[in-house]
Amino acid sequence: MTSATRQPETPAHTVPPRLIATDLDGTLLRDDKSVSERTVAALAAAEEAGIEVFFVTGRPARWMDVVSDHVHGHGLAICGNGAAVVDLHGGPGTHRFVKVRELARENALDAVRLLRDAAPGTVYAVEQTYGFHQEPAYPKLHMEIPDLLEPAEKLLAPDAPGAHEPVLKILAYHPELDPDAFLTLARLAVGDRASITRSSPSALLEISGPGVSKASTLALCCAERGISHEEVVAFGDMPNDVEMLTWAGRSYAMGNAHPDVVAAASGRTVANNEDGVAVVIERILAERS
Repeated sequence: MTSATRQPETPAHTVPPRLIATDLDGTLLRDDKSVSERTVAALAAAEEAGIEVFFVTGRPARWMDVVSDHVHGHGLAICGNGAAVVDLHGGPGTHRFVKVRELARENALDAVRLLRDAAPGTVYAVEQTYGFHQEPAYPKLHMEIPDLLEPAEKLLAPDAPGAHEPVLKILAYHPELDPDAFLTLARLAVGDRASITRSSPSALLEISGPGVSKASTLALCCAERGISHEEVVAFGDMPNDVEMLTWAGRSYAMGNAHPDVVAAASGRTVANNEDGVAVVIERILAERS
């Protein structure tokens, strides 16, 4: 497996980029979830110049309609913080899972138990390839109605409805804890049984299989294409982007980014509402010409 730790020997800016990897919410998308005309034009120009574009997001595949009209070339996106590679050709509802890196149910159950003990009051939801289930006390944080309302232990049981379907991640919400403190606590409590990150401004954690991240799945996709990390330009704004920004040869924290993202990236751009991704892409294409 390709390493997701970057220690380049050559200055990143001297290597022409071959792939752009961009987060969506808070990064490529404006706060109203739109893609500006300027950004649409920049993405198309990058693809026309031979630079592949990958959307790399914590969103599930079924929420990708927001960018389905802007898919070029390969049509692939990395969803669920690296838990799935999805072919978006065909539009909403017709996506195909190309690669799935699931969270084993035994690991998920361990994480639920350990985090309940460490942070009483934590409630859970379960994200599968095609289904979304949650505990009754889990708040309405998402844009859909859950398929099932049961305790997490029942949702993750071997004989649960949908047990044949891979678990991509579980979501853990706490109504009172500081989001960053909750993340630190959860990582200490769960250890190497799962990968834990966050992308929400609330105390909502995203728990994936061990070693699964945006960075590690992007590294796999790049290795399949013969693209090195030095040839990747990445964009992000929240802690679930940190590993990807550290791995990429050139990386940009948005003007609205979390402090950990600013520390991890090799550069900064303006905020998502100011088309920060497009600003950098335009500069890259100007340098090439």
